[in-house]
Amino acid sequence: MTNELFIDLSVHHKPRGFSDHFALGFTKLLRFCADTFFAKRYGHRAVVLETVAAVPGMVGATINHLKCLRRMTDDNGWIRTLMEEAENERMHLMTFVEIARPTLFERFVIIAVQWVFYVAFFLLYLVSAKTAHRVVGYFEEEAVISYTHYLAEIDEGRSANVPAPAIALRYWKMPANATLRDVVLLVRADEAHHRDVNHGFSNELKGVAPAGQVIAPYPEHDLEIVGLSRKEAA
Repeated sequence: MTNELFIDLSVHHKPRGFSDHFALGFTKLLRFCADTFFAKRYGHRAVVLETVAAVPGMVGATINHLKCLRRMTDDNGWIRTLMEEAENERMHLMTFVEIARPTLFERFVIIAVQWVFYVAFFLLYLVSAKTAHRVVGYFEEEAVISYTHYLAEIDEGRSANVPAPAIALRYWKMPANATLRDVVLLVRADEAHHRDVNHGFSNELKGVAPAGQVIAPYPEHDLEIVGLSRKEAA
């Protein structure tokens, strides 16, 4: 698919200062935990991690919404962007649940991790929004790497290239013959876009936003499907 041609897979924000180094170190710690727990079970990894990935956008949107109400100021489009990010990550989850059914233990892990991560990220955002967005930027860098590895697993025959779930066909407006590989390409493109947007937000909050920042293209989505159940979407 064409998304494979336009995403810069080498993008990495070089940490500058304590805030960036903290964000990178925290991300690498979580990456180590994910690699240890899931190894190359990329479908199950996606199910669990996408439940976490959908948290930051909602937290950021909520806090920015309340801040704008208190200050009676405009949000410059941040709230809608962050809400859409959260919805997009949730649709990733709904897609991968159809591909890799989570085990009972994984469902327990999701509940435990979500509560811990939500509270921790909420507090981090209150203390330092620029660090919180940098964390998400680094999260998404790792997500791009993980989905690139997932593609290699599919291409080399270690993961079956099954037909794309119906919810994915509609959400990304894919052809009826689309496969898991096509889905992973589009999910990776989504993550690359979130990566660049969140690094940009962090830069802006630090007052060093570069002019003409390049942001990875965002795949087209059917937003009407957001909020539907899997049964309704199918």
